[in-house]
Amino acid sequence: MPVTASRPGMLEQDAHRLSAVGDWTLPHYARLREAVAKVHEAESVDLQQLGELDTAGAALLVDLLGPDSVRDIAQWAPNLPVERQALLKAVAEATRTPSFAPPAPRSSPLETLAGLGQVVESLARQQLKLAAFIGLTLSTLLATLITPWRWRITSLVAHVQQSGLNAIPIVALLTFLVGAVVAFLGATVLRDFGATVYTVNLVTYSFLREFGVLLAAILLAGRTASAFTAQIGSMKANEELDALRAQGLNPIELLVLPRVLAMMVSLPILSLVGMLSGMLGGALVCAMALDITSTQFLTILQRDIPLRHFAVGMGKAPLFAFVIAVIGCLEGFKAGASAQSVGEHTTSSVVQSIFMVILLDALAALFFMEMGW
Repeated sequence: MPVTASRPGMLEQDAHRLSAVGDWTLPHYARLREAVAKVHEAESVDLQQLGELDTAGAALLVDLLGPDSVRDIAQWAPNLPVERQALLKAVAEATRTPSFAPPAPRSSPLETLAGLGQVVESLARQQLKLAAFIGLTLSTLLATLITPWRWRITSLVAHVQQSGLNAIPIVALLTFLVGAVVAFLGATVLRDFGATVYTVNLVTYSFLREFGVLLAAILLAGRTASAFTAQIGSMKANEELDALRAQGLNPIELLVLPRVLAMMVSLPILSLVGMLSGMLGGALVCAMALDITSTQFLTILQRDIPLRHFAVGMGKAPLFAFVIAVIGCLEGFKAGASAQSVGEHTTSSVVQSIFMVILLDALAALFFMEMGW
């Protein structure tokens, strides 16, 4: 077969019609664009002498002919190879489709207010579902307590290990560092008043009442609530929950109660670890930077810090644990059958758990302050 010599693409115009001649490819694009710009839109072009054609040349031909004319190219250029007809049609369709979505209309004040109302309604429905799920969990728990043969001891112990014992290192490390930071900040402020010895009181008060249980709860909200949601959500996606119900088993009793009870056992333990680690970090800073020995630290702790502060901190732990576990399990039951839905509800469980923990802690702080505890 003879090899056809390459010719630069061009437009030739005679008295009757236009002809596309030569190679309409990217190397000749600039010159071809100028030639096309000089010609008004043509109804048809003779493509018999067309050489090579790529996407750049096809775009110029579409601009010259118009997308509607290219769409009927099989009628007025039947001798053009099928692959070139397909290329021209594809480019024409691409030029007909807008490359970007039209800008969204600006919302009016009423539309903004309506959107705010929808958000509030969604939050209210979410809280109603949470309250209903809490009631279902408590009723199932009361029904199970009076029937010891239905207790899931093995599952409870396994979840205690996963959610509690395995989290001890990270809780201890985090609270130790936060205790050191609190001691540094307290010493920096109290040094101006010559009262650096009260850094001990600052560290112990903050960790016994707030930081110990709060940091442990936030860590479990991110670490364990998300795990509960992912586990139950994947079971729902795999239709394992339907299989449990088909076997006459209660998913609340089988899946939720062991996790809730395990959290209520684990969080007080982690709160105690957090309190001790935070005070240890504060004691280390006091010994290194403030010349307050560990003996002095323990003496001040025993003499000036009432036991009720420890009881206040530990009393909040079971409540936080219950809320975190219930939210994590509820979001797992709400997840859909897709991986995207499981991921979205896992994120939602973490956000909701942390928000509820901080909200309950703030309400508890106000209550204890009013009570003088």
